[in-house]
Amino acid sequence: MTPIFFLLFAVMAVVSALMVVLQKSPVTSAVYLVLVFLSLGGFFVLLHAPFLAAVQVVVYAGAIMVLFLFVIMLLNLQRDVDDGLHHAARRVFGWALGILLAAQAFLLLRGSWALGPRGKEPAALVHAQGNTQVIGVRLFGDYLWPFEITSLVLLVAVVGAIVLSLRRGRSTGVEDAP
Repeated sequence: MTPIFFLLFAVMAVVSALMVVLQKSPVTSAVYLVLVFLSLGGFFVLLHAPFLAAVQVVVYAGAIMVLFLFVIMLLNLQRDVDDGLHHAARRVFGWALGILLAAQAFLLLRGSWALGPRGKEPAALVHAQGNTQVIGVRLFGDYLWPFEITSLVLLVAVVGAIVLSLRRGRSTGVEDAP
């Protein structure tokens, strides 16, 4: 039964990821990104990591996507305008970059180390304490500073989006609300 669910989540993730890239509307792309996050949560459930699955759904599919949609709607992004040569150059550059990334992924997955290193904790410790406690100790112990820096980067991104939208409102003649 697990291989069937894995294939279902894998197809959902790949198709949704392709739709994220292929959609012209940023809001539609963000909705497809939610589907990618949900399928990743399904992978975590299949790996017997229910805490990570719940965090994936609540934090990424919930909070982070609300933040992305807020910024997209605040910036009032429209569809790409086809402006001739500039648009064609971006398209060629995008395809070249995509081919380069696919070649890199092929070379990485070809190696025997493609799955990456295992965790430092032995399996017996994870089963005894539970994966939630082991993740918490690692996240708020060894990785506390990267965790805090990531939150600051997200805060700067939101402030930057607000500043850009206020500047755009002033240049188009739209007045700020009192």
